[in-house]
Amino acid sequence: MSRLPSGWAETQLGSLIERVEAGLNVKCEERPPRGTERGLVKISAVTWGRFNEEQSKTLPVDMAVSANAQIQTGDLLFSRANTIELVGATVLVEEIEKCLYLSDKVLRLVVPAETKRWINYAMKTAVVRKAIQDASSGNQLSMRNISQEKLRQIPIPLAPLPEQKRIADKLDSVLARVDACRDRLDRLPALLKRFRQSILAAATSGRLTEDWRVNNSCTRQWTEEPLGAFILEMRNGLSPKPSEQPPGAKILRISAVRPGKLDFDDHRYLVVDSATLNQYQLKQDDLLFTRYNGSLDFVGVCAIVPEPSEGFVYPDKLIRVRVNRQKVTPKYVEIAFGSQSVRNQVEDFIKSSAGQKGISGGDLKTTRIPIPPLPEQTEIVRRVEILFAFADRLEARLATARRQVGQLTPALLAKAFRGELVPQDPADEPAAELLMRLAAQHAAAPVGKRTRARAPGNR
Repeated sequence: MSRLPSGWAETQLGSLIERVEAGLNVKCEERPPRGTERGLVKISAVTWGRFNEEQSKTLPVDMAVSANAQIQTGDLLFSRANTIELVGATVLVEEIEKCLYLSDKVLRLVVPAETKRWINYAMKTAVVRKAIQDASSGNQLSMRNISQEKLRQIPIPLAPLPEQKRIADKLDSVLARVDACRDRLDRLPALLKRFRQSILAAATSGRLTEDWRVNNSCTRQWTEEPLGAFILEMRNGLSPKPSEQPPGAKILRISAVRPGKLDFDDHRYLVVDSATLNQYQLKQDDLLFTRYNGSLDFVGVCAIVPEPSEGFVYPDKLIRVRVNRQKVTPKYVEIAFGSQSVRNQVEDFIKSSAGQKGISGGDLKTTRIPIPPLPEQTEIVRRVEILFAFADRLEARLATARRQVGQLTPALLAKAFRGELVPQDPADEPAAELLMRLAAQHAAAPVGKRTRARAPGNR
């Protein structure tokens, strides 16, 4: 902050704070309040740029709470405890419908109304964020805390009051468009997921290759048969505990297998003899199924080994399947198991035990899949790969767009707090004059206890 624009001043946040108000630390029901129920705000309500009143928990009916602790529209809220990335996050409450109260970790900063938006934006700049992180304390990065004393010492740039308003107005306008763009981009992954599912549904119902059957005078009917009818080999993987570092063969983690995707980078190491390596080594076009997982979505999913993979083996929570290519194309099996109709069967077989969800090889064998003639399977695979490659390109462009949009807010804040976002007016009263006026007001204010909202009996 050594090169501030003309008329600006560097000060400490404490010079702008009239008082800091906090609320309760009581046991609540872990759900948002409904109707006329009262609630306590959670730190997650204030840490993502917008106030989210659904991030709250329900207060006991008989809990007495000071009305001073109730959150109101226009409040500037501050998270005194959070992860290192989010501790000290601020948010302005633009609207609120629920009856919510401050907690002991979400504080209200009472500051002059005309500087409220300025402070909120300043607290989000990279320079001030670093100062907050440096001032926070705690033994773990997962939960840091900043005291009110340290908070008041945070350095903050201060523009002349009229310029503060011009900058805040401009940021309100521009960042609203950035947020709208981000919201639209955030909806696209779900659309792409539905697009992929519609491709798989068309592929396994015959709709995708209707024209191909006509053009090739294909009259052979589809059948529906259990996977077991095509299996040449089904084998669970290796059970010894692997190591994070070499030596040894590369052994996949169970997380390496996701629907239609195999991540060779997600592996550990296991020392095995040559006979074991030969028995469990993966080959191109092997099918891998997840046998166990903590998440239902990842149990019984299938991925093909897409390329030669010398030196890779697999753990016992994965099942390797090799199929009879005279009857079925391995890639088509992967496509079939990605479709929702087959997935519904798999989920019916899944059982839970000790926090883990699993499926047996026997259940996989009985899972029925639609089977077109081999030439049509080949054509289905070709068309699905073309359409999925198109979806991959869209996802890559989406990732680039989201990354670029994510860089806009910090770039705009940096520009604003360099004094480059709006024109300066030499006639504006310097910020130093505002600081002297605020100091005089603080000195003239009656000395009182620091405000802290408490429930009766909690003193």
